[in-house]
Amino acid sequence: MDPHSPLRERLIDVGVDLVLTEGTAALGLREIARRAGVSHGAPRRHFPTHHSLLSAIARRGFADLGARFAAATARASSPREQLRALGCAYVGYALERRGMFELMFRHDLLDSDRAQDTGEEAAGPQQPKLRESTIPLFRLLVGLVSRCRTDVDPEVTAGALWANLHGVAQLWAWGSLPLVLGTGHADGLERLVDAALDAHLGPDPA
Repeated sequence: MDPHSPLRERLIDVGVDLVLTEGTAALGLREIARRAGVSHGAPRRHFPTHHSLLSAIARRGFADLGARFAAATARASSPREQLRALGCAYVGYALERRGMFELMFRHDLLDSDRAQDTGEEAAGPQQPKLRESTIPLFRLLVGLVSRCRTDVDPEVTAGALWANLHGVAQLWAWGSLPLVLGTGHADGLERLVDAALDAHLGPDPA
């Protein structure tokens, strides 16, 4: 399997467009093949399972999110400011690209624990390709948390902060938080990100 095949890239492109416009429920192999203008069996040449195609689509999302994280944190100086920028970028991405955001964290649908079909031999069971796209983003969060607080388990605290931010994104997208808070979009989201940081890191010493 050629990892740079035009057909492979076209199938992923179609999948990205579908998930952004119609959500994860639209990501059937037959529908992706139909929109790509190929037979329903053509995706199997590059993606032996439905999960492997979904994982390739999700990797595009993680690459996009990683680039946004890099741009956001580059403008912040302290670890706390970088975490705030990261949190705002995360929630913003969730609201802007809802279908992709939902897919990216549905690891029950993705090949997150096995090698992906990139045309290369797997590096081993501990280094599947999707993990190589997702784990570094969490490690970035852990590293920043550890620089803010030395008295906590940085992985657990980072996991709790991530869950908090993810919940903010979901409840805002569903309309629940705007309803109960009665607050505007940008101001309300930034205040919620600040509250999440305060809850898990303590008040900002600055």
